[in-house]
Amino acid sequence: MIRSVIIDDEEKGRNTLRNFLKKYCHNVSVVAEGDCLKSGLEKISMYNPDLVFLDIQMPDGTGFNLLEQIEEINFKVIFVTAYDQYALKAFKFSAIDYLLKPINPEKLIDAVKKISDIEDIKSVNKKLEVLIGNNMRFEKIALPSIEGIHLVKIKDIVRCESESNYTNIFLSSGKKIMVTKTLKEYDEMLTPMHFYRVHQSHLINLAFVEKYHKGEGGFVIMEDGSEIEVARRRKEGFLSELTKF
Repeated sequence: MIRSVIIDDEEKGRNTLRNFLKKYCHNVSVVAEGDCLKSGLEKISMYNPDLVFLDIQMPDGTGFNLLEQIEEINFKVIFVTAYDQYALKAFKFSAIDYLLKPINPEKLIDAVKKISDIEDIKSVNKKLEVLIGNNMRFEKIALPSIEGIHLVKIKDIVRCESESNYTNIFLSSGKKIMVTKTLKEYDEMLTPMHFYRVHQSHLINLAFVEKYHKGEGGFVIMEDGSEIEVARRRKEGFLSELTKF
């Protein structure tokens, strides 16, 4: 049985989640509830849960603030939040799952199953480290691979290349990491951070562009020596972004 604590300042939200867990997730028991950051910390310390359902916005701080105050996180976390653009971006960069309010029972079941399948608490802690460490700056990203979780500085990513349902991430150190996510997901995350998808299979960091060669679409030479084709239909947008950088 997975022992859980619910931390949410809204009583209605706690009641809904507790009832859904009782009805749909028979392997999860709710051992305690907290209605703010302070009481949440007390309940976690008192009950030592396996899993915490954690709201983001509370009267005395955020769920992120709560995690910052715990010296050693030895439990798994599922965030439960109303739509918050910053929070959703933070979750994507840290590769952490979350539930949006109002809670959908099917998504709750899926989230509990995913978190239950994770045996290595260290991998969870690595993701939380990125989440807490970014603190609005989004300097690091968690890259889930077959070997585990890689914590990488975004400024060190030279380019991303699609390989079926995987993505190869090439770093300035020369290291390559095969990530278990599609290029589309990294396109959405990194494009606002001076990356550009020059081709269906390539997303590049504009900071590492060494030279652009003209042509129908042309191609770029990156600082790591790689030559990347620029798709004809993406050429105009790419050159426009390159001149702004």
